[in-house]
Amino acid sequence: MHLTELQGANLRCFTEFSLTPVSGVNLLLGENGAGKTSIIEAIHILGYGRSFRGRVRDGLIKQSTGALQITTRWHDHQGTPHQAGLQHSGNDWQARQDGADVDNLSQFCSHFPVLSFEPGSHALISGAAENRRRFVDWALFHVEPDFFPQWRRFNRALKQRNALLKTQPAPQTLAAWDMEYAESGEAIHFYRQRYLDSLNPGFQAICHEFLPECGPAALTYNAGWRQAQMGLLDALRLNQDRDMQTGFCGVGPHRADWQANLNGQLQQEHFSRGQAKLLALSALLAQAQQFVAEKDFWPILCFDDLASELDAGHFRRVLQWLSDTHAQIWISGTEALPIYAEIFPVLKLFHVEQGRVSDLQ
Repeated sequence: MHLTELQGANLRCFTEFSLTPVSGVNLLLGENGAGKTSIIEAIHILGYGRSFRGRVRDGLIKQSTGALQITTRWHDHQGTPHQAGLQHSGNDWQARQDGADVDNLSQFCSHFPVLSFEPGSHALISGAAENRRRFVDWALFHVEPDFFPQWRRFNRALKQRNALLKTQPAPQTLAAWDMEYAESGEAIHFYRQRYLDSLNPGFQAICHEFLPECGPAALTYNAGWRQAQMGLLDALRLNQDRDMQTGFCGVGPHRADWQANLNGQLQQEHFSRGQAKLLALSALLAQAQQFVAEKDFWPILCFDDLASELDAGHFRRVLQWLSDTHAQIWISGTEALPIYAEIFPVLKLFHVEQGRVSDLQ
């Protein structure tokens, strides 16, 4: 799929902007602080309902305005044209697609598979486990129709069980939610484990290309309980006294995590910032590749300030990898480096300055 038109209003420094991108590579050029990242954020919001820099209400809406607006036209993977719009005040939102109201933000976002790499993306490797769970769940949301209902079912059971724990309930009262919690939690674990198993070969291959000096890479998964020794229901019962003391569930898929390792021993706490960036980028590109294998089309790929995040050698390797894809790609940067025209046959340049975007060709 690819966007054919992107418009925004009241987004950070922009009163309004309008772009007509190409299906290949779209390069956003301008000085630091010009607003390039804001355009990348607009695309990310279509796919996630939030920015990669935080919630919509956390500074994304232009001061003294009530809500931001993003409208777009796009062609899906079958070439069918669509149009959609989203208005977001930070607390409330309204959306329309193809002339009809959309009453579910997740449903709206499901039409815009977007993967973004930005200066904070190293947190996928070196940051909190929540980042890594969200990474896996994004893919499952798009490729497994039954995942989202199970995810909602589990989170409802988690919320109810945690609320009960705070009241110091009788064991039989707590047991009423244990089965619901365990069944939905086991289902989420199954989807996550299967997905990471399928992602691992692509991740290893890309890491070998980007980090050949670091030895073989691999992903390892922790279910959030001692899954190899017992099922989730047994783990809940074993952990019940501790849960009663703490007031929250201590085992389950909300505690799951995955980690990258290099050469069978180098773990995430020992990675340099540069290694963490390249591992995060490898995971993101492997996810894009796996998405194609599942859905038969590429997600939109966004890269904020890519050249400054990588040294020259790795930058070239990444661009060459991207040149073999059929994705619509958005890259922000401060200058039109010759390597872009050298590597990408379909390239469009936009100049971004405070509050304005214009075509450079």
